[in-house]
Amino acid sequence: MKIPRDIEVEIYFLMPEEGGRSTPAYNKYRPQFYYNNSDWDAQHEYPDKEKVYPGETVRAYLALMSPQEHVGKIHEGMEFLIREGARTVGKGIVTKILELEASAKRHTTNT
Repeated sequence: MKIPRDIEVEIYFLMPEEGGRSTPAYNKYRPQFYYNNSDWDAQHEYPDKEKVYPGETVRAYLALMSPQEHVGKIHEGMEFLIREGARTVGKGIVTKILELEASAKRHTTNT
C-alpha cells in the first residue's frame, strides 16, 4: 500500500547537546508532529536519503495518521516541532500541501 504524501516539510534534527536524538532517524520514522499545542502521529519519508543524522536538515514527506483533523489548519510556511513524547528532537516548516485533502476524504470514507 502506498503511503500518502500529505505534506512536504523541511526538518532540522536537533543535536544531542540541543536535546535531540543521539542516533539517526530512518525512513518510516514515526514521531509526533506538534503544532497548535497538540501532538499528532506522522510517518516520515526522506526522499533524498535513507537516514538523517542529528544536526542535519532534510526534506521530508509526512503521512498524517488522522489527515481529516488537519485540513484547513496546516498551511505553507507553518512552523512545527518533531517530538518523541515530551522531548523535542526537531523543528521544521511546511513547504507544500500535497495530498492532505485527498487523504482526508479517503480516511473519512473508510471510517
